[in-house]
Amino acid sequence: MQKRHLKYIHMKADNDWKQRLGVVYSTNPEYTYDRTGAEEETETPEPSRQRLTVTIDRRNRGGKQVTLVSGFVGRQEDLAALGKTLKVKCGVGGSAKDGEITIQGDFRDRVTGILNEMGYKAKRGN
Repeated sequence: MQKRHLKYIHMKADNDWKQRLGVVYSTNPEYTYDRTGAEEETETPEPSRQRLTVTIDRRNRGGKQVTLVSGFVGRQEDLAALGKTLKVKCGVGGSAKDGEITIQGDFRDRVTGILNEMGYKAKRGN
């Protein structure tokens, strides 16, 4: 007769050590980690107060060109929405993260025109 080994999945409800990776160790036994002092997302200003730069980038991309929109200030959801709008209007793929929007291909003029029509202060870089 063979024994079957059951595999148990163990999940911790209070697995918050990943959220505290940047915290320095404290010897105070009464210290409790308070996450409210963490970085808060800034509110997105209206488009006329945003200063965006549209450039082209070829580095670390296997020779492919991408249009890079940088200088966005605001919430990640608003950045993703703007990135989606630009990708749809250009008909290509891309990504939006870390305050930058990446559009596949050289669409500097088209992206600058779209952003200016939307009310952003966009200028074409290199």
